[in-house]
Order: sequence, then C-alpha cells, then structure tokens
Amino acid sequence: MDRKDIEHLILTRFADFRRDEVRQEIEVATCREDVEALRVKYLGRKGVLTRLLRAMGELPREARAEAGKELNQRKSDLEAALAQRIQQLESEEEAALDSDEAWLDISAPGHRVKRGHLHPLTIVSRKLETIFRSLGFHVLDGPEVESEFFNFEALNIPADHPARDMQDTFWLKDGHLLRTHTSPVQIRAMKRFEPPFKAIVPGRCFRYEATDASHDSVFYQCEGLMIGRDISVAHLIYSMKTLLRLIFGRDDVKIRLRPGYFPFVEPGFELDMYCLICEGKGCSVCKQTGWLEVLPCGLVHPNVLRHGGIDPGEWSGFAFGLGLTRLTMMLYGIRDIRLIMGGDLRFLEQF
Repeated sequence: MDRKDIEHLILTRFADFRRDEVRQEIEVATCREDVEALRVKYLGRKGVLTRLLRAMGELPREARAEAGKELNQRKSDLEAALAQRIQQLESEEEAALDSDEAWLDISAPGHRVKRGHLHPLTIVSRKLETIFRSLGFHVLDGPEVESEFFNFEALNIPADHPARDMQDTFWLKDGHLLRTHTSPVQIRAMKRFEPPFKAIVPGRCFRYEATDASHDSVFYQCEGLMIGRDISVAHLIYSMKTLLRLIFGRDDVKIRLRPGYFPFVEPGFELDMYCLICEGKGCSVCKQTGWLEVLPCGLVHPNVLRHGGIDPGEWSGFAFGLGLTRLTMMLYGIRDIRLIMGGDLRFLEQF
C-alpha cells in the first residue's frame, strides 16, 4: 500500500474528525465551560479521537503506523488549540475585570461589619454572677413555669393566705403558673445542697399587673440565699452593702433599711437605695421620693426551712430578691423600665 492509498484510507475512515471543523468549533467557544465540553467531546474516554485510536486495529497492518502517526498529530494539534483558546478567554476575562473595576479605590476604607452586642440585662447579670462567685455563692437556675407548691406553698404562702393577693399571676390551664419571683429556687436549692451553702438565682419573672415607668409584667430578679449557723441581720446588711458597692463601683451608694412584710422571711425588710437617676431630687422612677426599692430581704422563715428539709433549730439564713431590671436602670440611667424589654434597637444599640 503506497502513501496515496494510506491517505485515502485515513480520509474515508476518519471523516468525522476534520481539522477545519474542529478548529472552528474551538474558535467560537465563548467560555471555559464550552472549551471543556469540546475537550470531552474529542479527547474524553468516549470522545471521537479516542474511539478512532481504539479502532486502529481494524486497519491493514501496513497502514497502522502511518495512520497512528497522523491521529497522534491531530491529537497534539487539538490539545494545543484547546489550551490556546483557554489562554485567550482568560486574557479577555482579565481585561474585562480591569475595565469593570477601574473605578475602585483600593485605599478607601471598607464597610465595617455590623456586630451584635449583649443586652444591658445580660451585662448586669453577668457582672452580678462574677461578684457573687467571688464571694463563694453558687449560681443556680430554675424553671419559669412553676408548680403552685414551689411558687407559693413552700414559701409559707398557703392557698388561703392574703399575701397571694399581692402577686397577680399568669395561671396556666393545667394548674401551673409563670413564676412570680425566683424564690421557688430557694426550696429547690435547700433540697439539693447540704447546709451550709449560699447561692443566687438570676432569672425572669412574670406578673399580671399594669405597667409604668418602674413596673412591667415581665422583669428580671436575682434571688439570693445563705444558709448557715447563727446567720443574723448583720450578715444580710454587710452582704447587701458589699454587693451595691461592687456593682456600682463606688463607696457612696446610700441605702436605708425599713421594715417590710414578706411571708417567706421573718423579720423582713425593704432595702432602698438613693435614686441615682435624679440624685434624690425625685423623679418618675422613684415616684418623687428620692429612693428606689431594690432589695426586699430578711431572715428565712422557719416554715420555709422546714419545706426545704432543713431543721430551723440548727440552721438559719437570709434571703433577698434583687430587682435586676431596676438595678440595670440605676446603672445606665434608664428612666423607663419598658424600654429594656421593648426591643427598640435604637435604645439597645447604646449599650
């Protein structure tokens, strides 16, 4: 078989792989994906050129070498053409990118990513936890949906006790309620820990009552409890003064202690602090008195100790209920309690 016969055989057997047509397909490819599709079409495992190379065995023996040389040359030309088109497309993309971003000033400051922040109540709560932990207190938590036993009866407030009228309550259909104070955790703590011990319970409370500048139906408290031997009012006053001094970072916080009635303590006290909003001149927060009630407190009632499984003849203790929301108002000079839980970002972003 002479050279002319071999060329004729290649042209007839490999008619579906014409160089001019393949080159034209490559030239009109407009993106890298199109070029890759052409590579798969001709050079892939099932591509046209791959199938032709596999069919070499069908040619006469004397034609195989020449045909193989011709097909390998076409393969090399195809690979080069594909690589050249990829390079052209990349150059065009870079030129377009330079043109589109010519207006950018890389020395200009970027846009600051807006970050979140802690709620003021969370800030104050964490500060309180740090202070009390340094004084050896546990930090406890309890359920917000409580049973009548833990919320009232175990705290010396039986069903017929007039003190229940002091706390308007959100009752649930199953007889449970949204806790009106964090004091129920007192009982849970007594059942959990062996005395002596001391703990605080920061958390959310609910009362069905009208709202004003210093009252809201949802508010936060920080219950405190210390159980030990021979605990007296002196221990209570010292602890409260230490708390206020550390939380406000000043030694001149004025307080006053006056008698108050709470069924779960005996004797009971109202610990008031000088209103830092108006500096004692009188405002809507302190109801024009110059003082704000922040710490109802007292010595734990013997009946409460008994409900907690503690012998009041051997152990005693004090308890307090710090108004965490009001304390936050004092710290940040907030004049209306409703702003704290209102969800207004203009207000919250100040912190």
